[in-house]
Amino acid sequence: MKIDIFCHITPPKFLKAFEKKIPPPICKELPSTFIPSLVDLDMRFRIMDSTPDMAQVLTLTSPPIEVVAEPPVAVELSQIANDEMAELVQKYPDRFLGAVACLPMNDVDAAFRELDRAINDLHLRGIQIFSHIAGKPVDSPEFIPLYEKMVQYDLPIWIHPFFEGPPGGVAKDQSQSEKHRGPTAPPDPAAAMDRSAFQLVYPSTKAMTRLVYSHLFDKYPGIKFITHHGGSTVPYLANRIQMNYDMLAKRQGIDHGLKKPILDYYKMFYADTALHGNIPAMMCGYHFFGADHILFGTDMPFDGELGAWSVRKTIESIEQMGISKSERAKIFEKNAKDLLRLQG
Repeated sequence: MKIDIFCHITPPKFLKAFEKKIPPPICKELPSTFIPSLVDLDMRFRIMDSTPDMAQVLTLTSPPIEVVAEPPVAVELSQIANDEMAELVQKYPDRFLGAVACLPMNDVDAAFRELDRAINDLHLRGIQIFSHIAGKPVDSPEFIPLYEKMVQYDLPIWIHPFFEGPPGGVAKDQSQSEKHRGPTAPPDPAAAMDRSAFQLVYPSTKAMTRLVYSHLFDKYPGIKFITHHGGSTVPYLANRIQMNYDMLAKRQGIDHGLKKPILDYYKMFYADTALHGNIPAMMCGYHFFGADHILFGTDMPFDGELGAWSVRKTIESIEQMGISKSERAKIFEKNAKDLLRLQG
């Protein structure tokens, strides 16, 4: 079996509720407006049918609820999303082996209540946070108890990247060059590429670093975070991370206060395979995280073919990696079953 642990969905009932509660300008920018397979289950199933023995663990797509909704609305939308995700898992158990809870992170008390409800009553398999939480760093003291609760549940925390900057809208920021081009200027392809390919992915690295320096891994060595897009830039920049760690300690006298070598902490994260078929990048992640900390994830349906391309290319890249058959089985299936405590 191939268990996709980082694919995305906008459940239909949730979408209707979202469109009723959130201002139209934000709704017009939802990914579901240009990617119908986020909502259309028949289209999703056709894509999945092209790959034998494929199943998914569902995560809610962007934007973060806490960025676009005031706390009372965020609470309501989170509940609707989680209820529907649980319904989908129950209705299609062969398609969806589990789902990940959405929390109203701008109301921490409500987030605690929804976390317990999602895990205990709805049987969801973890929670999703974003690389910043409505502009606040992921290691802000108010969020640490939520992570501690997930240690008690022995279930993972998904980290999805999101654009940096102040909260208050979906993808509203522009580069300085765009701002000076004027309202009638044609689109700037370089700025568009910078935003979609780089500005979205890099915040995961910053979130990982905040969590490393929060000492969570020292206090809770069993804590489990799943990162998107192969662990972001961390595997590629591992030696630079080490160099700067040493330089800051020796030249500037910064006491990092960590108990283990710096890279050991980054290797405690789990990474998915959502690199869209880049085999050298996959091998870079493999050499850094190891086969036990890599999970099959496609980022479906975010590609030019509404999901089919990302699934196909990701599977092909894993099958072409220079690794053993047993390691490949870990990436496709075993690691997900162990981490999420899935049956069968």
